[in-house]
Amino acid sequence: MSTAVVVQGVIVEQTLHFSLGELCRACGAETEQLMSLVDEGVLEPAGSGPQDWRFAGPSLRRAHAALRLTRDLELNPAATALVLDLLDEIEALRSRLRRAGLE
Repeated sequence: MSTAVVVQGVIVEQTLHFSLGELCRACGAETEQLMSLVDEGVLEPAGSGPQDWRFAGPSLRRAHAALRLTRDLELNPAATALVLDLLDEIEALRSRLRRAGLE
């Protein structure tokens, strides 16, 4: 006998946007944590200031990754930004290798 498992979730698309407060709640982060990630360029919101910031859907994944690195490796925001930049570069290089048929 087989059993069915129902999984519910929300797909965060490019068209979905978060305010600073919404992103904080979605990540379980404090406002200051996300503001420091914005200061380091890890997150790039649209808007003139924190009260107007709008974060695109992919910012949720990036914020989760940054917060996890900060917590697990005890990194400061600048080090977190560097690690994420290096991970982005690795992914871009892997993507180029796949397109070239070398991976």
